[in-house]
Amino acid sequence: MSQSIQSSQLLLNVNILKGQVTKTAYQGVFIALFSIIIATLLVSLFTTGEISTASIIHIQRENYGLWVLYSFPFIFGFWGQYSNSLIVYQAGAMIQDQTNELRYKTIALEKQATHSSTHDLLTDLPNRSLFYDRVEQAILAANHHNTSLSILLLEIENYQNIYDTIGRISSDILLKQISIRLQGSVQNNNCIARIEGNTFGFLNKDRNQDIVQIARNIRQSMNMAFTVERLQVAVQTCIGIVNFPQHGEDVDTLVQKAGIALYIARNNKEGLAVYNPEFDQHSPLRLTLMSELRNAISRNELILYYQSKISLRTNSLYGAEALLRWNHPKYGTISPDEFIPMAKRTRSIQEVTKWVIWQTFTDCAKWHQQSINLTLSINLSANDLHDPDLPDLIAGIQVATNINPEWIMLEITEGSIMSDPEKVQEILLRLHNMGYKFSIDDFGTGYSSLVYLKKMPLSELKIDRSFVRDILNNESDAIIVNAIINLAHNLSLNVVAEGVEDAEIMAKLDAYDCDIIQGYFLNKPLPENEFSAWMQDSPWTLNTSSPSKI
Repeated sequence: MSQSIQSSQLLLNVNILKGQVTKTAYQGVFIALFSIIIATLLVSLFTTGEISTASIIHIQRENYGLWVLYSFPFIFGFWGQYSNSLIVYQAGAMIQDQTNELRYKTIALEKQATHSSTHDLLTDLPNRSLFYDRVEQAILAANHHNTSLSILLLEIENYQNIYDTIGRISSDILLKQISIRLQGSVQNNNCIARIEGNTFGFLNKDRNQDIVQIARNIRQSMNMAFTVERLQVAVQTCIGIVNFPQHGEDVDTLVQKAGIALYIARNNKEGLAVYNPEFDQHSPLRLTLMSELRNAISRNELILYYQSKISLRTNSLYGAEALLRWNHPKYGTISPDEFIPMAKRTRSIQEVTKWVIWQTFTDCAKWHQQSINLTLSINLSANDLHDPDLPDLIAGIQVATNINPEWIMLEITEGSIMSDPEKVQEILLRLHNMGYKFSIDDFGTGYSSLVYLKKMPLSELKIDRSFVRDILNNESDAIIVNAIINLAHNLSLNVVAEGVEDAEIMAKLDAYDCDIIQGYFLNKPLPENEFSAWMQDSPWTLNTSSPSKI
């Protein structure tokens, strides 16, 4: 669009220039004619002593210089037309050159934007969305030609330890080196992609190749240590393998079962495993239910439980944390630890996140209509924080449910921030500008980076239950909890201690000036209707002031 506007502007400028040249040419002709008339009259006067028709005819017969003078208007006219044509030609060439330059720049920018949306910015490998698309296309081709294909998931098992040791910048360098080595270990007709932080995907469409041998070759290529800033870094890998059509007929099912095989590979000596239906019988329940999760939302099988958060300053109910459960018709209530990790490997996690936000906002709006002013907490995964559409999704649900952003606390983990701090910070700032608050969940168990505590728009810090539950018997835990509380207060953050199991722990936290507590001593997680009844009968005062105050 901008290219067309600029071209039109150039053409307009050329037409203006052309008009000015033509005008100048006509002026020159008129000046020449006027000069000839004046010259003829003066010559007549000086030669014959009078200005008359007879004298003018006489001097034209005697003075041939006037004939030369008479030719000047024609010379000016022809010269003006020539100059006009020359300028128009040059201007046309200029327009063509600039239009082509604009076109090339536009095409280059479009290619760059398309490439960035489908490729990992760090390794320049295809990202998850492009990998899924290529697998879907390969499945269509395989069905048409009655052939097979295979998918491999490779995970860097010790990446977390490497990250903690050498830091983010060096870890990024390592991932680049890993991606280059992976590309050298497979043939050109294979698609390699970076699925997520430390997980890579492979699509093999050559049924004549031994897929297990390919996996062994890949693992062998990873055995040689990498050199990162003069440090020798050894990586440990595991690979899960799945075949089409034996193990699934769509990309989500195939990736899900490749994840199951990957889980098994982590625990065997060879470090690789081909999916086998028997894995479903012996692996944890979370590995067996992924194909059903996509239908759980439409069947109304997901449910939110709420656990209270009590303000020690006001001795009142400050808020509650929304906890997801799956009410499975066969297996009963299933905790998110059993199915969310595997859902993150498929596109099911996006639908789950949308459902959780929608249901939490709906419940929050209902309680506020009943003058029960709660701040509800929602857990966001690393996948959510890397989704650029998350702020728009939340904005739409906010309007539909008519909630105030101040009623919501979005909980994030340290690990989800550190995987791509710049991108996460951009999304957090968008949500913060919309009015939402943020809490760092499980503080002390991850990276505990003070830099990001300072940079991120945080309102709350949650101390992990692993420190809280032993503060009465473990002096180190007590010192850590007290230090975290003081640190948070110095940063103007509220502190939530989770895992409060008895009155003695609550009293200890109160002595440390902790702001909010959460745990089974207060109440176990309850469904929405039971939690509503619990609030009415609880010993804690219902908050009728602004939920942001504790």
